[in-house]
Amino acid sequence: MAQFCSSCGAQMPDGAAVCPACGKGSTGTAAAVAAPAGTTGGLADNVAGLLAYVTIIPSIIFLVIEPYNKNRFIRFHSFQNIFFWIAWIILSIALGIIGQIPVLGWMTLFLWPIIGLAGFIVWLVLMLKAYQGQMYKLPVIGDMAEKQANAV
Repeated sequence: MAQFCSSCGAQMPDGAAVCPACGKGSTGTAAAVAAPAGTTGGLADNVAGLLAYVTIIPSIIFLVIEPYNKNRFIRFHSFQNIFFWIAWIILSIALGIIGQIPVLGWMTLFLWPIIGLAGFIVWLVLMLKAYQGQMYKLPVIGDMAEKQANAV
């Protein structure tokens, strides 16, 4: 399992005691990613990561306001939430269009509850992982969020 620095959020080699990016010592082990110990702007980093998933508004606020937009952990979760909601809207529009087709429309009646439940579970997992201090990445969206979080 990948280990991340508790100070700057950079990925560290397995078994490393010092972060190659910031030079600070690691408090976590390779078995579990340590929760960010610091606070940014009065909020613990893991709490800010959790709040980024509540709606899209806190994600945008965290990316705009000064102390939060410097923290890689918070930026990652904010970008991942924004990309998750964009993907969710695109999926809803696509299913709405398919729902207008006579035969396929009936099939979407059965897909909506399943997709809605799956999306809700993914959203809960993302919030839980952020609160635990982990940078849990969704397959495609997580890679895009990581690129954006590292861009600053």
